[in-house]
Formats: sequence, structure tokens, C-alpha cells
Amino acid sequence: MEAAEEAETKGSASPPPPDSKTAAVVEAEGDVDERDRYSREIKAGLHPLTHKFVFWYTQRTPGVRSQTSYEDNIKKIVEISTVEGFWVCYCHLARPSSLPSPTDIHLFKEGIRPLWEDAANCNGGKWILRFKKIVSGRFWEDLVLALVGDQLDYGDDVCGAVLSIRFNEDILSVWNRSSSDHKAVMALRDSIKRHLKLPHSYLMEYKAHDASLRDNSSYRNTWLRG
Repeated sequence: MEAAEEAETKGSASPPPPDSKTAAVVEAEGDVDERDRYSREIKAGLHPLTHKFVFWYTQRTPGVRSQTSYEDNIKKIVEISTVEGFWVCYCHLARPSSLPSPTDIHLFKEGIRPLWEDAANCNGGKWILRFKKIVSGRFWEDLVLALVGDQLDYGDDVCGAVLSIRFNEDILSVWNRSSSDHKAVMALRDSIKRHLKLPHSYLMEYKAHDASLRDNSSYRNTWLRG
């Protein structure tokens, strides 16, 4: 796979998912932690986000095949949990137009790694949008605001979003948990179009992560779904 065009989310296999009883305990503990977070942040006069998020980035040298795994190349930038924290972070991030190619910026819910094999992603896929470099920054910002504001339909099914800076174009992708849930997948497509104010005729592509794993490619062999 050519790093300049593809290499978005390779990594080592994730551990097997916990059994249902363990998962229920972990989920319950997570709910308590979230309620505690809300309480602390509200008492501090802050505005908590519905979900905590993490910004990550990946940068590679064009034309150089690194022996380092993709997972090892992903670097965490910052965690955000409040509106105030988001703007402090976002205002200091480099603008897409200033980033070299190839670079990936990832924004994912806390606890979800931006890897195909992550337990939250492995049964899902992503909607793909391609833009000219001159306009990609505006669309990325609109997408980020919709994501952190929990404005996308079937928001619990959304894992995160990626901005892929490439030579001739920039690519935005929105990852969801289940590629087999046709209703959720198509509702997410419509929601993305609505929030980015894209024309109804704009063609978006979808690709399941298991297909990406099979052909070792993020953006080839996608499905056009209107």
C-alpha cells in the first residue's frame, strides 16, 4: 500500500471482546464516571460535552515505507471533555492548509482508537468525502463541530472522524460502529450532508473496515451510495 494515498488505520489485532457480564459491569462503571465528570465540570462553571473526545495525528514521510507499525505512528494530541476545553485546543491546532501530505488528523470518542481493528470499529465502516484542498478546512471544521456537539443522527453509532491530507485532495471520513445496520448507515450519510450543507446530488462513498483489512486499503474499492 502506498503511504501517500492510503495507510489510514492499520494496527495490531485487538484483544477479544469481554463477555456480556463483564461488559455490563464496565459499562455501568463508565456511566458512573461520566456522571461524576458532568457534576465536577458543571460545578466548575464549565459546559461538559456529551462524550469525551481525543485528537490524534499521524504523519509520514512521502515515498518512504516505514518499518514502524501504523499503530505506533499514531500520536495522541489532547483529550477534551468540555466546550471550553475544545475551543482552547482547537484554536491552537494547525490548520489543514498548513499540514504536509500525507498527514491524518483523527477525532475519536475516548476509549476508541482510530484503528480498523479496535473493538468499537471492527464491525463498522466509514463514509468518505473527497474535497479540493482549498475548501477542505471549512468542511472539516463543520464536521468536527457536529461531532463534538453530538448533532449527527444515530450519534451513539458514530466512533469518530478523520481528515486525511493528501497530495491532490483532502479526504474526510466518518466512522460508525455497524456497517450492517443499513438504516443507521444511510441516516448518518443524510445527517453528514445536512450538517455540511452538501447538495443532495453529492456522491459519498462507503467502505466497511473488514473490506479495508482484506485489501489493505482505506480508500480504494469503495461503494458509491449517493
